[in-house]
This record gives sequence, C-alpha cells and structure tokens, in this order.
Amino acid sequence: MSKLIYIADDEQNIRRLIHSFLEKEGYAVKSFATGDALFENFQSKPCDLVILDIMMPGSSGLIICTKLRAISKVPIIMLTARDTEEDFISGISLGSDDYFTKPFSPIKLTMRVKAMLRRVEMDTETNTKNDTITLSDITIFPERLTAECNGKELGLTGTEFSLLSYLVENNDKAISREELLNKIWGYDNIVETRATDATVKRLRGKLADAGSQVSIETVWGHGFRIREGAQ
Repeated sequence: MSKLIYIADDEQNIRRLIHSFLEKEGYAVKSFATGDALFENFQSKPCDLVILDIMMPGSSGLIICTKLRAISKVPIIMLTARDTEEDFISGISLGSDDYFTKPFSPIKLTMRVKAMLRRVEMDTETNTKNDTITLSDITIFPERLTAECNGKELGLTGTEFSLLSYLVENNDKAISREELLNKIWGYDNIVETRATDATVKRLRGKLADAGSQVSIETVWGHGFRIREGAQ
C-alpha cells in the first residue's frame, strides 16, 4: 500500500510541484492550503509523513507542528521562505524532523522524504523484540518505540528515539555527524542539513529536564558521544 503524505502550503504552485514529484515516486499525496485543514484531516485519517509550511493563513506551521506532536510521532518536514536561525530553532525545537528553506530543489526534498520513510520502516521492522536497553537511569523499549528516565517517559519523537537508541547502543563511542545522518535520517553524505546538531540539542534538553545522569558530549570536529554521568 502506498505511503500517504500530507502537504500544507498556501502557495498553490509549490503544492502542485511537490505533489507531482512525490506522486511520480508512487506516494499517495493530499495537499492543503492551510495547516488547519491538514490537521483536521490528520485527526480523522493520519498519514505517514507531513510537509508543512511555516507561514500560512490561520495557524502557522509551528502551531500545527506542536498540535501534531501532541498526538503523533509522524515525521515532519518544515518549509519556510525565511532562512533565519530563529525559524530553524523554532521548527526543530517543536519536534520537526528536518527543515527546508525556499526556494528548494523538489528532487532533494523527494530524496529526504524517501530516506525518512525508509528509516521509519526499518525502525518498525527491527524494533519488534521485547528486550529493553538500559544505560544508567535510561531505559529504552524498542517494541514500543519509547524511552524512560527513572520510570518516567521522555516523550521522544521518532527521530529522537532513533538517535537516543543508536547512541546508547554505541555507548562511549564517538559517532560522527555523517554516520548519524546515514543511520538515523537515512541521508547520504551529500545532504546538507543542520538537523543532527539541532536534534541532539533537543534530546539533551529532554534528558536534562528529566534529571537524567546520561549526557551527550560533543566531540569537536567529529560528532557526539553518550556517557553516563551528567555534565
């Protein structure tokens, strides 16, 4: 069965362009002129991935992202015409999985969509065992795609869960940004995105808020490493 993708953008030409490229790849696609219309439809019929513009009439893409995250771990790619650090941080901190600035290449966007959906499929296929993974006060439940700190759920997005799981499985090993992009996002080395650093920052925040003794260190010039003992 084809994966279902929702697009919300108030620019009709952009909706048609993305719609066309994704349909050619065999996806079922439904487009909306507002985020509110997308969210209303999502509540009755959830999709497999969301592409969400930030600046739209009615609720902004950031508000819709927050609403979606309250009820779902669906992968979300944000679009914006404003290439500002504030937009990027806002989108990622609210739970989006990646970020595109207009104008963008529809081919590159399609590649990222394919990579994200492939990663979700792999997570579903591999996380079927009942075994838990533990590091200090963190317990990961692969079958449920959830993680807890001292028995309290961390409330991770799908990408955050995959990132934490991979770091814990490679405990005390320095993992490069390139390896994380490949293993977690499914991107190859030619993809340019700040999603890795931003998602690590968001995950650090959730671990700190939970009072965890697990920390994620930056290995300068290389990537990241997870350690027992909060910094």
